[in-house]
Amino acid sequence: MREIYLDNSATTRPLDEVREIVSRMMESDYGNPSSMHQKGVDAEAAVRAAKEQIARALGFELRMKPYDREILFTSCGTESDNLAIIGTAMAYKRSGSHIITTQVEHPAVLQTMEYLKEQGFRVTYLPVDAYGRVLAKEVREALCEDTILVSIMAVNNEVGAMMPIAEIGAMLKKERPDIIFHVDAVQGFTKMDLLPKKMGIDLMSISGHKIHGPKGIAVLYVDDRVKLKPILFGGGQQQGLRSGTENVPGIAGIGLAAKMLSETKREDIERLYELKEFFVNGLREIPGIKVHGIPTDNDNEPDIRVTAPHIVSAGFTGISKAEVLLHALEEMGIYVSSGSACASNKPAVSATLKAMGIQKEYLEATLRFSFSVQTTKKDLEDTLKALQTMYPLLSRFSRR
Repeated sequence: MREIYLDNSATTRPLDEVREIVSRMMESDYGNPSSMHQKGVDAEAAVRAAKEQIARALGFELRMKPYDREILFTSCGTESDNLAIIGTAMAYKRSGSHIITTQVEHPAVLQTMEYLKEQGFRVTYLPVDAYGRVLAKEVREALCEDTILVSIMAVNNEVGAMMPIAEIGAMLKKERPDIIFHVDAVQGFTKMDLLPKKMGIDLMSISGHKIHGPKGIAVLYVDDRVKLKPILFGGGQQQGLRSGTENVPGIAGIGLAAKMLSETKREDIERLYELKEFFVNGLREIPGIKVHGIPTDNDNEPDIRVTAPHIVSAGFTGISKAEVLLHALEEMGIYVSSGSACASNKPAVSATLKAMGIQKEYLEATLRFSFSVQTTKKDLEDTLKALQTMYPLLSRFSRR
């Protein structure tokens, strides 16, 4: 049975070159980058090389300003979000206690906000429109004198809504440059333009295993002017902001993945949009399926390119639980998701779909299909054929 993997927003298959460099670093260049002997020097050089690769992917002018102090390595996107949000809140709490985010953020952000509320901070959760997007004007209207942080994801991980990051960043830098702007770019990095220096982004979180890199490694970009309080304490590595021996194999892997995907980003995005358009049009031809989060033009055609190129969210009429269809597809070798993988072990109605005003019948009957550079048109053709065959049968069975 051929495997069709369409859960790339949960994790991606590492590139062959990434697997090779991770293996090499574990086998031969295994030194501690804090050690003073040659093995340590070699490991430190690998860390520096990865920082340069990531800096180039973020559009940095390497000659103009040092970048090594602005790129921190963490264990995962969740830790990067936590360090950015808690670290900022604690560093700037004398300046204010108000934070702005949206109702559709990843749990790594939303649960961190709940923690900060327990510490006495005020959090404004902005609503989104029917397509899952927050409006820049609503961010502006929510600003208070004591606002210290705005945290907004680049791409929603469930429906693929792209947030107006550049517009929000420009507005903040013009009207309130004292406010720190954090972007969770876990789903957006390499899928859209995210250039911190040009877009007014002060903090940005990136995860390795979402870009065909290894698991257990992530990046937090920290603009040189931003103050952070560490949330881990120990040996003082990475300017004292993130203690702990650096994961050198993972760092080499995420650096190479960022380099490779950034070099082919334009072609990859175009190809992903072509795949998404094909798949969405195919879904729309199947009675009972509703695609979420994609506006339509005057001819009722989906406006694919105002959304992220790699995520499709679809609701299924007549299905009581998305997991029924998910496992039916799995039996055919097709792997998809019923929502955010980081929350899927605790099934609940999607806060994102509720915030978008999605009809009740779809709230527990929605699947997420997510693509990568390794996805083929044949994968999507076979998935559409499988849905055309099994979905009507399952919906009739569910209604009985």
